Amino acid sequence: MRRTVIAGNWKMNMTPAQTKSFITELAPMVAGQDKCDIVLCVPYVDIATAVEAAKGTNIHIGAENVHFAESGAYTGEISAKMLCEIGTEYVIVGHSERRQYFGETDATVNLRTKAALAAGLKVILCLGEVKDERLAGITNEVVSMQTKLDLAGISAEELKNVIIAYEPVWAIGTGLTATPEQADETCGVIRETVAALYGRDAAEEITIQYGGSMNDANAAELLAQPNIDGGLIGGASLVAKKFTAIVDAAQ
Repeated sequence: MRRTVIAGNWKMNMTPAQTKSFITELAPMVAGQDKCDIVLCVPYVDIATAVEAAKGTNIHIGAENVHFAESGAYTGEISAKMLCEIGTEYVIVGHSERRQYFGETDATVNLRTKAALAAGLKVILCLGEVKDERLAGITNEVVSMQTKLDLAGISAEELKNVIIAYEPVWAIGTGLTATPEQADETCGVIRETVAALYGRDAAEEITIQYGGSMNDANAAELLAQPNIDGGLIGGASLVAKKFTAIVDAAQ
């Protein structure tokens, strides 16, 4: 069976002190939930605090980005080795905000994915169409192309440590959400693309999350879809009760 993964993406929110307080509140609320993996992807400055606060719990800690070089003259960037050394398990790569605001391309997303996997991190690989592409009726072509480009050169064995997060970009931070049927259809296209690249078994095993404004109100309906195996949660991951409700829905 595919593993369900509920991952919070805090974006540029929470100080280290707030991080410790949040995880202290959240941990007993999700204790014993074993039907899904629970991940918090937090700002770089919060990772060490989050790792310490999450010790002995079922909460895993991830980063929000990673650079593709091991070291070098890349001011402001963080390497996979650095993340691993402070206890990071997961990393988000290719989030729509990184693509939109910071010039990420499928080529750099691919390089970052390779670097993260080589270091032993689990990758949450984000992809999805913008509004104009959805309106033009080319969503399927866009997500299929992104899947192929972002996974180029990644082996079937490495793919076991990749989660794909489908983000309809027009639904990120807008309050809009794809209908469950739309989301499932597009996740199905991604799964078929993975099948063409790696075979049916790999496609059936890979976790595909929905990452377009999933929250405590719509999670159950979205997670009930056959091709949606979890969520990459934005705003709702900053409120312990709301995030717990999504974890409960995944159960």
